[in-house]
Amino acid sequence: MRIRPVGAHALLLDCDDAEQVEAWRAELWRRRAAGDLAAVDIVPAALTVLLDGVPDPETTAARIAGWHPRATAAGADAAEVRVPTVYDGADLPAVAEHWGVDVPTVVDRLRRTRFRVAFCGFAPGFAYLAGLPPELAVPRLATPRTRVPAGSVALAGPYAGIYPAASPGGWLLVGRTEMVLFDVHADPPARLTPGTPVRLVPAS
Repeated sequence: MRIRPVGAHALLLDCDDAEQVEAWRAELWRRRAAGDLAAVDIVPAALTVLLDGVPDPETTAARIAGWHPRATAAGADAAEVRVPTVYDGADLPAVAEHWGVDVPTVVDRLRRTRFRVAFCGFAPGFAYLAGLPPELAVPRLATPRTRVPAGSVALAGPYAGIYPAASPGGWLLVGRTEMVLFDVHADPPARLTPGTPVRLVPAS
């Protein structure tokens, strides 16, 4: 892990892989909650963790360099969220073709996978869900759809994701959910936050 300054009051941790990102995300959140770290925002991404609103970046960087993330299971600090999912997405046959299996096998794999929110982005409340092996990564559509309905469950690259609101999008659609994923009146507004374990369970 490498630490570098970003602007006057921010630090960026460059990590080697997604597992290291999650380990540092969990450690930094724990340190902040314990009062050992001052930072307004701690934001994980694919291979980085940003600390923003750091009063003394130089001193903080030196302290972080001496810390070692706890060896805990990913998502151990958060309650699992079970997302009721109807698996009827238009792109299920395309995913099955990429995986070299039939559609029922795709659905079975998705419902049995314990995902974890790696990071959030693209739109408010949009969580990138890690958990599928690299060999099951799928490409985005060559031409994105002009409108993807809210609640659409989709795959792209190594991630699964759920559209919190209707928007253009190029992910492969595998299902849909009625769960509200972003509410400006809730605390926090996003239902799925980094580190949260997620299961895409079949809707009853």
